[in-house]
Amino acid sequence: MRISFFCVIAAIGVSAASVSACAQSQLPAKATYTAEVMRDLETVRAATAPFRDITSAQAAGWPTSTPPCLANPMAGGMGHHFVKREHVDGKLELERPEILLYAPAGDGKMKLVAVEYIIPYRILARDAEAPTIFGEKLRRSDELSLWYLHVWAWEENSAGLFADWNPAVKC
Repeated sequence: MRISFFCVIAAIGVSAASVSACAQSQLPAKATYTAEVMRDLETVRAATAPFRDITSAQAAGWPTSTPPCLANPMAGGMGHHFVKREHVDGKLELERPEILLYAPAGDGKMKLVAVEYIIPYRILARDAEAPTIFGEKLRRSDELSLWYLHVWAWEENSAGLFADWNPAVKC
């Protein structure tokens, strides 16, 4: 089934101090990633901490309509992709991810689980050199006509910090 980028991905203030205790428990093991990756992860978490509550994200201009929750029966879920279209500008900035990913929290609410960085092919051609963030090259999605990288900043992922799917995420 072909899914268009803007069909799947619908356009989405707590203090940074709220990142501390609960954030530390969900960070990947430091031995697994470089100091630079851990520093970048802390930067992303501090920047997105205000959006752990989806209503705060929506008040800050992220979309109010909820896109479908994406799941793969064999690999896990991604969650709901909330795109802030003004961030889709071809610049990769740790503090300004283009997408916030939320997953059902089991209590009727949604929790922030990841961010995603994207650059559409209309901005950076498919055959260009892959852009990087977190020291990782973005992946190509020909189906969605974009470069992308997931970062599981708020939900531990046994498949890896940059994996597409997270076995712990259920739609």
